[in-house]
Amino acid sequence: MNGRRSTFLLSALVFGFAFLYIPILSVIVYSFNESRLVTVWGGFSTKWYGELFRDRQMLQGVWLSLRIAAVTATGAVFVGTIAGLVLARFGRFRGRTMLAGMVTAPLVMPEVITGLSLLLLFVAFAPLPLVPDQRGFSTIAIAHITLTLSYVTVVVQSRLSTMDESLEEAAMDLGARPLKVFLLITLPIIAPAIMSGWLLAFTLSLDDLVIASFAAGPQTNTLPMMIFSKVRLGVTPEINALATLMVGVVTIFVIAAGVLMARQERLRRRDVQMAQAAGGTL
Repeated sequence: MNGRRSTFLLSALVFGFAFLYIPILSVIVYSFNESRLVTVWGGFSTKWYGELFRDRQMLQGVWLSLRIAAVTATGAVFVGTIAGLVLARFGRFRGRTMLAGMVTAPLVMPEVITGLSLLLLFVAFAPLPLVPDQRGFSTIAIAHITLTLSYVTVVVQSRLSTMDESLEEAAMDLGARPLKVFLLITLPIIAPAIMSGWLLAFTLSLDDLVIASFAAGPQTNTLPMMIFSKVRLGVTPEINALATLMVGVVTIFVIAAGVLMARQERLRRRDVQMAQAAGGTL
């Protein structure tokens, strides 16, 4: 019975990974296709990468999306970390339920509703000089921060909830002020969660199409918007080349983040062991 269950679970796992990664691998393979037809192999060639780097409109969309994603991830980490710290450390206070509901609302709200509400907000405040551009880089970044800070808050709050508060209490007993405790004790411990939240926010912003379509102006086209407009006329090998480069960049970032978080975890465990050893000798 256990053998059948193991075989079924292994088969389901293999099928699931194949369903997820075989289409990605096919995109990578056909990005080196000589033929313009993406479903017909015409020989190995890298000419579509050259065509991609000569497409100024596509490169401008890539640069715009990367800048928006970086600003979004940084802003979402700043606001989301503060919100996660408040929800995890400040106990019960007046307005906590409302704050928690407002923070988690974008997680369950359809993106169409979020995008439409933000569009109406930007139109209502258009006469006021609140943003440098009425509908462009700034409005897309604000909309994406609104969407992604919820994910950062959940990640940081979960890490703080499982953190041993005795470390912070010991530091305060030794005379450290709350700000110093946060910078020297809490922040290094939750750094992997913050990095994970930053990468998650960056990916969500880079991938978003619906909200960006509502928040963008007529002269602003992010990368997903450009790809969507081109795909409606048919997928070209140039799009496959762009997707391959994006997969490569994301893979490098994920590996680097994994190595960094593993290193931080090893340092944290070493510090905990040293602290326990010092406490035992005392």
